[in-house]
Amino acid sequence: MSTTLITNLSEVFTADAAQSVIRDAAILVEGETIAWIGPLADAPEADTVVDAGHRAALPGWVDSHTHLVFAGDRSQEFVARMAGQDYAAGGIAVTTAATTAASDYDLTRLVMGRAAEALAGGTTYLETKTGYGLSVEEEARHARIASTVADQVTFLGAHLVPAGMDAQEYTDLVCGEMLERVAPYVQFADVFCERGAFNEAQSRQVLEACAKAGLGLRVHGNQLGPGPGTQLAVEFGAKSVDHVNYLDDADVTALAGSWKNWDAATRTGIAGTVATCLPACDLSTRQPLAPGRELIDAGVQIALASNCNPGTSYTSSMAFCVATAVLQMHLSIEEAITAATYGGALALGVEAKVGSLEVGKRADIQLLNAPSVAHLAYRPGMNLTGPVFRAGILVAGKL
Repeated sequence: MSTTLITNLSEVFTADAAQSVIRDAAILVEGETIAWIGPLADAPEADTVVDAGHRAALPGWVDSHTHLVFAGDRSQEFVARMAGQDYAAGGIAVTTAATTAASDYDLTRLVMGRAAEALAGGTTYLETKTGYGLSVEEEARHARIASTVADQVTFLGAHLVPAGMDAQEYTDLVCGEMLERVAPYVQFADVFCERGAFNEAQSRQVLEACAKAGLGLRVHGNQLGPGPGTQLAVEFGAKSVDHVNYLDDADVTALAGSWKNWDAATRTGIAGTVATCLPACDLSTRQPLAPGRELIDAGVQIALASNCNPGTSYTSSMAFCVATAVLQMHLSIEEAITAATYGGALALGVEAKVGSLEVGKRADIQLLNAPSVAHLAYRPGMNLTGPVFRAGILVAGKL
């Protein structure tokens, strides 16, 4: 198997358990995996040597929460929100109509374009959801299209109750025929447990049905106010609860308790429920930023994700999320990068494969046009993403 040595790296931040920073470094890639990381002076020989140009290296982003399957435009909704209008879940219906009207070809092209933008920004592992179909045929179509583009697909038929439909009747549909139709294309299921969307009883019904069908679980919870979403996520052993803007002490205690059998120092044991923070969405909806600092201090593993969607977070820039987490959520640069890489991998259950630069893991590596990863927050808003490797192959940027 051929080997490639990426040499002349100013520093490598591995995002491993030790939070290692190796300066004047090199990385050896064998096939699709990392075979060696260390000081440049100790680098082994390789079939091919590429010069990184004294750039910093870090893992590719793992974006564990996106909504890429959509058509249409909601910029006017954004303008209205910036003028003081409150955000409510109902705006989803606007996207549903436009997305339903799009052909398979057009919808696939749109999703592929968004995934390519994310890849160019350093995202090498990507989750996306259904949820803009809200009918059996459309949810199945969106799941099928998403499965051809994203690394993982989440069924979010429980995104909103369609206008004119009884909430319980629609919940039954989500848990029955709709679930059956999407199941071949998805790995996870989600529910928007929030005012204006699904209440506790309906959310519980969705989680029970999807768990019975063998899908992994996650929950949109505590975004617009206090609610039962976080507690439900922990109760059902969900991989993540996402948004988490409004948490009380009991919610934080429950999340922390889910990690009681996890050793963060060695990253061994039984993983709990990841708290996924979505800072770009928080800024766009003018919600309080998720309490990432408090969650970390309580022993909760967190993730950062883009929540790329047409209504409340139309960006796939994980670098922007990292900068926001450092500048406004009081995370260190190391904590923020780890949350956007290894934390996302934990939320998707793929931490043994991606999310950190370690021997034996897939060679998902991004290089920065900067000498240090600190520049991600030091120079906010600047496009610092350079060459991007996925599974050992240069897929974006130029060396």
